[in-house]
Amino acid sequence: MSRTRKSAHLQAERLGKSFGAQPVLEEVSLVVSAGQCLGVVGENGSGKTTLLHILAGELPPDTGTVSRHGSIALAGQELPYAEDDTVASLLDIALAGARAALAELDAASAALAEQEPGADDRFATALARAEELKAWDAERRADLALAGLGATADRERRLAELSVGQRYRVRLACLLAEGVDILLLDEPTNHLDAAALGYLTGRIREYPGAVILVSHDRMLLDEVCGSLLDLDPTADGGPKVYGGGYTEYKREKAAERVRWEQRYALESGEAERLEHDAKAAANRLISSWRPDKGTNKHQRATRAPGQLHNVQRRIEALAERRVPPPPERLSFACPDLAGTGQGVVLTASGVAVPGRLALREAIALSTGDRLLVSGANGAGKSTLLNVLAGRLEPAAGAVWRAGSARIGLLAQESDFPDTGIGAATLYERRAAELVSRGQLPAGSVVPLRRLGLFSAADADRPVNRLSTGQRRRLALALLLLRAPHVLLLDEPTNHLSVTLVDELTEAIQQTPVAVVVASHDRQLRADLADWPSLELAA
Repeated sequence: MSRTRKSAHLQAERLGKSFGAQPVLEEVSLVVSAGQCLGVVGENGSGKTTLLHILAGELPPDTGTVSRHGSIALAGQELPYAEDDTVASLLDIALAGARAALAELDAASAALAEQEPGADDRFATALARAEELKAWDAERRADLALAGLGATADRERRLAELSVGQRYRVRLACLLAEGVDILLLDEPTNHLDAAALGYLTGRIREYPGAVILVSHDRMLLDEVCGSLLDLDPTADGGPKVYGGGYTEYKREKAAERVRWEQRYALESGEAERLEHDAKAAANRLISSWRPDKGTNKHQRATRAPGQLHNVQRRIEALAERRVPPPPERLSFACPDLAGTGQGVVLTASGVAVPGRLALREAIALSTGDRLLVSGANGAGKSTLLNVLAGRLEPAAGAVWRAGSARIGLLAQESDFPDTGIGAATLYERRAAELVSRGQLPAGSVVPLRRLGLFSAADADRPVNRLSTGQRRRLALALLLLRAPHVLLLDEPTNHLSVTLVDELTEAIQQTPVAVVVASHDRQLRADLADWPSLELAA
């Protein structure tokens, strides 16, 4: 059977996956075909990345089946690579099919010219394969994708020399150039600036094959997805597919949660009444056999067993249809942060880091100030935030921080010790260190669970077993633990669930401390459109 993008199809039935005793995926089913884009959402730790690895065939499910029709590839959040791998070697892998198709077409053409037996069929097959892969255009597609995504154009660059974001853009460009039938994307916008994001959006919209997309980017989910698979539990017990993009999903899920809570409350009340009725019927049954109850004791003895049996049947019927209790709903609760009580807390002027940053405007932040930093990839947004936080010394210029001001930075990537300790334990140790150094009053430590970032089970899970999104939540918790007077947030929505992104956006709008945000997230930028902005030139 010829495998073309028009017939691309992927179907998963009742997938389940556990790691040790911890279930990650349960009863996941989905179908996606050519020309469709399915978004996957859910709380951090719900198994979104795990699902993509199972669909790609890189990880076996414990239960369920996956049926794939067509070629498939995954652009994961992290790209494994060998020390000597280059951009060119990655492109060689991506374009191998197209190049092989052209080579076979040349060979088939030569055989046809020599009038070899079977040459007609060989040439027809080779031509169809080259046309299917659009092989003549593969090299140009690669160049366009590299340029469109802002990836390096130097094909001899070693991948080890590139940043995580640059490597991801190269990998994504390779997959777009290859044109696989089924494209799996895990948080593809994390490392893209506005221009690259616009390019990717256009490519997904016009993609002839099937696309499955995990993303926190609410605007992207609205623009390209025809339906969303939510991996969070539902009243029916399993994940659910919603029609439409993120806006429709958010509205429908909120309404469903209200209905779920109402139904659970009604059924819980009914269960309590039935238990009460059962106890009353049992008591009547016992009392019916007492001889001093008079001439009606036989009637009572006859009625009581029937009443008890009827109540028990109703209890069993309720148990069969009763919805499970709604899971604990995590809701981010930003701690009460306070300013320093003084005016200006942070200034910077004339700051320069060769090859990375040239700040042409002066920055002066007072308590409650806001600043939205913009610029293409490479303009120096992350460098600027690191300079402001005191993590990087500039080669030129001046940075002043008020002596009493605590400056907190949420970097794009966070490193945690690989010791196997739980998230809550790490948080408590960091809190104890701050208190012992006199940097934080003991009474001001906010317990991790009170922040609404982790369930009880996830808070005890070893850090090295947390998902990427859960580690991002931990980094946010450790930032807030220090009760900063200035928040420096570098791509703060990266890796977070869409629900938490909404809550975090509201929190940074309302906090009384100074906030600086650098982000390519279009919805976040739209939400913060009334903030003063600083545009960095590349």
